[in-house]
Amino acid sequence: MIKPDRKGIAAIPWYILLPVILAGTGVLVPLIYLLIRAFEADAEALTTIVFRQRTLTLFLNTVALTGGVLILTTILALPLAWLTTRSDIRWKKLFTLLGILPLAIPSYVMAYALLGMSGATGTFAELFGIILPRPSGYLGALLALTLYLTPYLFINLRAALLGIDPALEETAQSFGYKPRRVFVKTVLPQLRPALYSGGLLVALHVLGDFGAVSLMRFETFSYALFLQYTAAFDRIYAAWLAIFLILMTVSLLFVDARLLRGLRLSRSGRGTSKQTKIVALGKWKLPAYGFLSMLAFISLIAPIGTIIHWLVSTPAVIGFSDLFSALRGSLSVSVPSSVLAALLALPLAYLGVRYPSTISRALERVAYIGYAIPPLAFALSLIFFSLTAMPFLYQTMLLLIYAYTLHYLAEAMGPIRSALYQAPPQIEEAARSFGYHPFMAFFKATLPLLRKGIIASMAFVFLSAMKELPLTFLLSPIGFETLALNVWSYTIEAMFAEAAPFALGIVVVSGLFVTLLLKQERTHL
Repeated sequence: MIKPDRKGIAAIPWYILLPVILAGTGVLVPLIYLLIRAFEADAEALTTIVFRQRTLTLFLNTVALTGGVLILTTILALPLAWLTTRSDIRWKKLFTLLGILPLAIPSYVMAYALLGMSGATGTFAELFGIILPRPSGYLGALLALTLYLTPYLFINLRAALLGIDPALEETAQSFGYKPRRVFVKTVLPQLRPALYSGGLLVALHVLGDFGAVSLMRFETFSYALFLQYTAAFDRIYAAWLAIFLILMTVSLLFVDARLLRGLRLSRSGRGTSKQTKIVALGKWKLPAYGFLSMLAFISLIAPIGTIIHWLVSTPAVIGFSDLFSALRGSLSVSVPSSVLAALLALPLAYLGVRYPSTISRALERVAYIGYAIPPLAFALSLIFFSLTAMPFLYQTMLLLIYAYTLHYLAEAMGPIRSALYQAPPQIEEAARSFGYHPFMAFFKATLPLLRKGIIASMAFVFLSAMKELPLTFLLSPIGFETLALNVWSYTIEAMFAEAAPFALGIVVVSGLFVTLLLKQERTHL
């Protein structure tokens, strides 16, 4: 039997260790250059940068937006998850799908839709005669990010609710607790891991968001970093803004680790779990349908309807060639990035599953650094690195694909790791017994069992890369166009009709991939 090795780095084959080290170096070296650039300032300038009033304002704005989105996504995702798993409503599969599909509408497209449907010339004014106030600032960014990020928390909470042992609730009911108290005392504590992990994912997205906050004109660290780099040309201050963002991210990761430390939630018994009890809503059924329908309308139907309205109600201003060129640009970076990310994720996941140790865990965690770092901060570190060490890479497709690959490497690891856990290591031992080299034994015996995981891995990265904006904006070659860049650049100038074809292109491609991923993973709909 192939036993997990816990002795150290020497036991790990070189063909597994080498790509892992390359991935870790690729993430860490640019960050070192970022630190070097930040500390180029003298002590007096450094004090002025760190303690200026604007830095405090940006910090408070970023914290307020992150906290607000966390609260609102929880308010929306928790009842949505409960209703689609525990209640007696009909069409649960449909409402679950409608709850997940907003993932196909990136935050900047959601912001575009909110701006396009409001105001005197917006969709609602033209179709219904209702002039909605145009969102902007904190409330606009809060609404756009909440609608986009609610599915991340919903997916986590729904999976947790489906995995809770009904016997725990039955035990609480046997003590005379009413349903509401059973939920608070028994169910809610079981949801803590899902709340923490989903909340962390939501918070990381808010910290790294650039599209929605820029369109809504709300200054957070990400938006200020972009303005500082592109307009003010103060690269040292931009480097410090990136470091502040990274410090906030590290703080979130630390808090999440502390919250999960010592947490033990297990089933009350073994074997097949009991059937989850379905709760009859009675008089609350109509409000439940109203909540589900309203959420689907606000987060999915209205945004897509707004995009289509601007597309069909205005004479064609964007030619098919322009749309095709932007789509080709998006594909030209998304496809190779998804393939490379899966290729790098394979040895990383194999290292963590087959050779668990302190060293392997440390090497594996490096992949998550690139994902946890806000995209603009990561892009800025790559700019400093390329200009200083490899100027020939600056503003090239190679650097952009490199950034995409390392940033989304963590997303690629999940499906492959899950597939590895399901692939018994004994089959590699059997292949070795027939004289195969360990590498060929893996290639012949284990790799075929990972096919679905690798495909899902590439699909996840492709989906994220198609929607990527910050990395593309700072790192892409001059004249390079993607669907995301066109949506943002036209919307920032309030050219909603021009942005519509590109926004619809993102929604259609992303929607197809979200649906395919749901089908492949056989999500409980």
